[in-house]
Amino acid sequence: MPTKSLKAQKSILASTQKQLNLLSGGIFASGELPTFSERIAVQGESSLRPRKLEILQMNIGYMCNQVCAHCHVDAGPDRKEMMTRETLEKCLKIIETTSVHTLDLTGGAPEMHLDFRWFVERAAALGVKDFIIRSNLTIILANKKYNDLPEFFKRHSIHVVSSLPFYKKEKTDSQRGDGVFQKSIQAIQMLNAVGYGQPNSGLLLDLVYNPSGAFLPGDQQALENDFKKALKTNFDIDFNQLFTITNMPISRFLDYLVASENYEEYMYALVEAYNPEALNNVMCVNTLSVRWDGYLYDCDFNQMLDLKVANPVQHLDDFDETLLQDRTICISQHCFGCTAGAGSSCQGSVV
Repeated sequence: MPTKSLKAQKSILASTQKQLNLLSGGIFASGELPTFSERIAVQGESSLRPRKLEILQMNIGYMCNQVCAHCHVDAGPDRKEMMTRETLEKCLKIIETTSVHTLDLTGGAPEMHLDFRWFVERAAALGVKDFIIRSNLTIILANKKYNDLPEFFKRHSIHVVSSLPFYKKEKTDSQRGDGVFQKSIQAIQMLNAVGYGQPNSGLLLDLVYNPSGAFLPGDQQALENDFKKALKTNFDIDFNQLFTITNMPISRFLDYLVASENYEEYMYALVEAYNPEALNNVMCVNTLSVRWDGYLYDCDFNQMLDLKVANPVQHLDDFDETLLQDRTICISQHCFGCTAGAGSSCQGSVV
C-alpha cells in the first residue's frame, strides 16, 4: 500500500501543529474563554477516563472521491494513505479478543481501499453486534465497480451511515460539490431498493447532518422529522435515523472559520453552549480510534490533530486492553464541539 512521502508527512505535521497552536492560543491563552480542562474542572472532573471498550473505529484510508468543505479528515482523491493488510489483520484480532461489540469503518471513502471487500467479509464473519460503514453515498455511482455496493452491504448485514447535509440540492452541493445531491438521492434509492431503511428489514440506513456554516446543529429529532417528510414527499426515500454532528474546528472547517473570520465567534458559541450532561456520554469514553498506519487515538477528531492516546500503548503492535483502560483521555479546545448543546458524537446527539 502507498504511504506519504517524507515531504508530505512533514507538511501534515506542520499543519496539525498550526491547528493546535490556534486552538490553544488567542482567546484561550488570554483567559477570555476557559480551556476545556478548566471547564470540566468546574463540575469536579480533573480529567476524562475511559470506560469499557465497546467501539473500534478504523480509519482505513484518506482517499475519497469527494472534497467536502467541512471534512475534518481533509480527505480527497489525492490522498494515498491506506491501511496495510497486516494492520487490518491486527484489527481483526482486537475484534476477536476484546469487549468490542461495534466496528465503525470510516475514511475517506472506505470503499476505495483495495482490501475493503476482503476485510468486510472477514470482519462480518466474526459476528460483531453492529458493523457500521460510513459511506459518502456518491461512491456507489462513482464507477461501475461500486454499483453493487448496496447488495454487498446487504449480504453482510452492514449498518450504513451516510452524510447528507440537507434535503435540498443547494445546501448539499455547496458543502460537498456540484451534483452531489442528485447522486446521493440516487444512491439512497438504490439502498432502499434492496431493503435499507425499510420497516422490519433489519437493514439500517442512517443519515448524518452537519451544519453548512459556523453554527450549531438544531434539534436532532426535529431535523429528522423534516428530513423524513421532505425526502419521502419529493423522492419516495426512507431511512431510519438522522444523526446531527457539530462541525469540529479542525482541518478544512478550521481553515474556513479563519478565512471567513468566524473562528472566535464559533469558539465562543461552542463554549457558551457547553452542556455538563454531554460530558458523560462523549464517544471517547468507550471508543478507540485506529489510524491507517496503526496508531491509536481516543477519537477520530484527535486522530486528525495527531493527539495519540496518552499511554505507553500507542500503536496496534503493542495493543494491551488492560493498559489502555488505565489511560487519561487526551483533550483540547476542540472537545467543546462534542459537549455543546445536545452534544455530538459519530452516533449523533448524546443527550
